[in-house]
Amino acid sequence: MEKAKVYFTKDLTSKALVKIFDAVNKPLNGKVAVKVHSGEAGNQNFLHPEFFKEIIKHVNGTVVECNTAYEGQRNTTEKHKKLIEKHGWTKYFDVDLLDAEGPDIELDIPNGKTIKKNYIGKNTNNYDSMLVLSHFKGHPMGGYGGAIKQLSIGCASSYGKAYIHGAGKPESMWSTEQNLFLSSMADSATSVVNFFKGNIVYINVMCNMSVDCDCCAVAEDPCLKDIGILASTDPVAIDKACIDLVKNCNDKGKEHFLERVKSRNGEYTIECAERLNLGTTKYVLINLD
Repeated sequence: MEKAKVYFTKDLTSKALVKIFDAVNKPLNGKVAVKVHSGEAGNQNFLHPEFFKEIIKHVNGTVVECNTAYEGQRNTTEKHKKLIEKHGWTKYFDVDLLDAEGPDIELDIPNGKTIKKNYIGKNTNNYDSMLVLSHFKGHPMGGYGGAIKQLSIGCASSYGKAYIHGAGKPESMWSTEQNLFLSSMADSATSVVNFFKGNIVYINVMCNMSVDCDCCAVAEDPCLKDIGILASTDPVAIDKACIDLVKNCNDKGKEHFLERVKSRNGEYTIECAERLNLGTTKYVLINLD
C-alpha cells in the first residue's frame, strides 16, 4: 500500500485547523457531520467549542455527538443536551445528538474479526460526509483515544458503545477480554467508513494530553507538553503518527503517557485496523510550518 499523507503543524490555533484541513485537499460534500467530544461534566481537558468555530464554519458542518453507555451526565438524551448547552456547543453550532431517539441503524461488518454488527444513531442517515475532530489523549480502557476511537465508540449509539465494549455482548461491557474490545473498535470503525463511503477527513489535536479521556469526570491533568495538529484521510496513519510523535518527543511526561498506552495494549487497535484495510501504518509526515 502506498504511504498515507499525514499533515502536521505545531500551530495550535483555530486558523491552523482550517489551514491543515485545506492541505488535505479532500472536499466534504453534501451535509457534513462534524464529530466532536462534547466533554463529560467535571472534565478539565476537553477541547472547547470556541477552538473549533472556524473549521466548522469552513465546512458548513453540523456538530454531532452520541449518548454514552456509562453513568454520568451524557448517558441520556435529556442530560446530554443540557450538558452540551452548558459546555457552550449550542451557542455557536447546530448540534445533533445522533441517537437522541431510536431505533438505531444496524450496520453489517462482514469482514469483522470480533463483531459482525455495529449500531449507530438513526440521525446519521441525515449526513453525506464527516469531519472527525479528535482530541488525541490517553484513555483508561483503550490506552489512547484518537481517530479510530472517534469512528468506533464515538460514533456508536449508547447501545452500540456497550456492544463494542462487550465484543458483541453488551451485558459484558466491563468484563470482556481486553484485546477483543480493542479488535471490536477496529471492526466497528470500518463500518462507519463504509457508511460514509470514505467521505471522511480526520483531524487529531495533540494538546491537553492527559492519560485520561475527556469522558472522565475526574481526570488527571495533562502530562505532556502540547505537540500540534495532524490531518489525514487515513485514520490508521494519523493515529500511528500521533503515537510516534509522543515516542519521539523529549518530554519527560511521555513515559507516563506511554505506560498507559502499553498497559492497555492500545496500539493493538491500530494493528487490527490495518489488518482490516482501514488504513496503513506507513505514512509520510508533511510539515506545514
